[in-house]
Amino acid sequence: MPLSEHEQRMLEQMERALYAEDPKFASALEGSGLRTYTRRRVYQAVVGFLVGIALLMAGMVVQKLIWVSVVGFLVMLGCAVLVVTGWRKAPKPGEQTAGAPQARRPARQKRSVMDRIEERWQRRRDEQGGR
Repeated sequence: MPLSEHEQRMLEQMERALYAEDPKFASALEGSGLRTYTRRRVYQAVVGFLVGIALLMAGMVVQKLIWVSVVGFLVMLGCAVLVVTGWRKAPKPGEQTAGAPQARRPARQKRSVMDRIEERWQRRRDEQGGR
């Protein structure tokens, strides 16, 4: 369940207060776990791609083992897909992660018409002072 706009504002205020009060602690909480995990996964996929090349070459040298070449190609293909998808998901070096105090937009998700109408209604009520 996504946070309402009021709750998001309150969370952002608390994050700013935490950064103002103790920036060292706040940056330690922020961490870079996703970036490290994604980088490690990309490196593993690159190594797998190189193993796939070795299998492909071995299958070409020993012509009686064509299936080794096919397996090598499939390994290369799978690892290439992992590298590309992992590279796209990795946050940029200067980009802040979810724990950072910056304006965040709610994630786009499929919502029903009623959900969108209720959200607009709630937004109007919040803007008018909650009458």
